[in-house]
Amino acid sequence: MPVLAFIIILSLAFYIFYKVQYVRSRRPMEKKWLSAKSSMALGLFVGMFGLNTLFIQQTTVSYIVAALFMLIGFTSLWTGFKAYRHVLPYAQREAEELNNQ
Repeated sequence: MPVLAFIIILSLAFYIFYKVQYVRSRRPMEKKWLSAKSSMALGLFVGMFGLNTLFIQQTTVSYIVAALFMLIGFTSLWTGFKAYRHVLPYAQREAEELNNQ
């Protein structure tokens, strides 16, 4: 599935991008915000990798591994999204305060 491969590569690229931004940032709330975004990208990567495994191999072991990857990946995606929603107002407020000084 070329679409899944594209999503896998794109999510890995976003994960690396957000981790680099996380390392470069000096603001604490912005770091948490970027960490949540990178968690979502990594969760999408792992989940899509598990989904792709379902289409490539049709064995019992691959079904179990794919199910675990999808469970872990999409759980990480969901928790990252919840953290993103929680931290976003604080990061915005932090950015406004530091830009107004």
